[in-house]
Amino acid sequence: MSLPRYPEYKDSGVEWLGEVPAHWEVTRFQRCVEVAEGQVDPEDPRYSAMPLIAPNHVESGTGRLLGVESANEQGAESGKYLCRAGDVVYSKIRPALRKVCIALEDCLCSADMYPLRAHSGMSNAFLLWWMLSEQFSSLAVLDSQRVAMPKINRESLKEVMLVAPPLAEQAYIAEFLDRETAKIDVLVFEQQRLVEVLKEKRQAVISHAVTKGLDPSVVMKDSGIEWLGEVPAHWEVVALKRIADVNTGVAKGKDLAGRSTITVPYLRVANVQDGYLDLDDVATIEIGEDELDRYALKPGDVLMNEGGDFDKLGRGCVWEGQISPCITQNHVFAVRPWRVSPSWLNVVSSSAYAQFYFMMRSKQSTNLASISSTNLMELAVALPPPAEQRAIVAQIDRDTSRIDALIAEATRGIDLLQERRTALIAAAVTGQIDVRPRARKT
Repeated sequence: MSLPRYPEYKDSGVEWLGEVPAHWEVTRFQRCVEVAEGQVDPEDPRYSAMPLIAPNHVESGTGRLLGVESANEQGAESGKYLCRAGDVVYSKIRPALRKVCIALEDCLCSADMYPLRAHSGMSNAFLLWWMLSEQFSSLAVLDSQRVAMPKINRESLKEVMLVAPPLAEQAYIAEFLDRETAKIDVLVFEQQRLVEVLKEKRQAVISHAVTKGLDPSVVMKDSGIEWLGEVPAHWEVVALKRIADVNTGVAKGKDLAGRSTITVPYLRVANVQDGYLDLDDVATIEIGEDELDRYALKPGDVLMNEGGDFDKLGRGCVWEGQISPCITQNHVFAVRPWRVSPSWLNVVSSSAYAQFYFMMRSKQSTNLASISSTNLMELAVALPPPAEQRAIVAQIDRDTSRIDALIAEATRGIDLLQERRTALIAAAVTGQIDVRPRARKT
């Protein structure tokens, strides 16, 4: 999309803002936006059933409100602000500084958010897009880092500079961004759905291969396990503990007083991804010198996460000795095969049936799950002869490599679309493009 620039610009006088259209005003937040003060009494029955917006109800960077719940569902232990329909609601805490939306009805917002009400030549719709811009987001993050608490405080927010085009132009800009970002969001959704379908296809390829093999004419037998079903008749089905040792990692916080110690790198859940390792940030830990042999990883160990978020449960890859010595924390298992190839065990752990087993045997709480080493050792492993293991793994590698390439291409497309969205917002709210109807026709 090619859009014209305004005919004349001026220096905004703000270094991070640069030039703006000559007829736009540059002003402070507090001159045209009211930042709410004074929280409602949480014990007041008038507010207990009102809808509530908290940071987790807002999608980061899009302005979309994902949903609300009543205030009494959130509890009354913390203060809340009263919002009017149309107010801009902004998360002030550092991890969620790009979460901003418009209240669709009279409601409350949590103490982690500010209700903002535009006045004096500023519209709430334009204010929303300004606060979603990269210019504002970067400034808010910078301001939040200057204080002890990880948030942007009310006084800092009031001093932030912003642009104030004429109200008619604000409406044009808000309408333009509503329309054009919606088009981009549809494309992003389609690409995200494609990635999901490809990931489902990837797991289906793995799951079929590790339970049925490559020969469609092979004689099958009942595995004796309901959720595993039939496997080739010449395969074994054995508990993990009969073909590998499951080693737990080191727990932090041990008392090492009076002991000879050594500092070594250790892998956390964040390092162990699905099929690969992220070694960009590897922490170190102090352990007893006599404990190194017990915890040290060996090439061929299959790393599996104890849990965390549901998608991390059992997630892992094969350790190839990238760092030596290296150990794991107690939330990452090192499974050491002795009667199965590491690559076979790794693809089995990625299969749908293994993931189903991990979920069934895991200890679960809200959005979190963990599996014990005892339950992990009972995982039923479908076990072909060694030569067939190698052939199946090789075929899986070929098939998943093609799928992975498609996933990478779709992911790059999503990144480019989101960059386009960010750039479009920034250009529109700072006047680098002229979206007025008359300007678009010339």
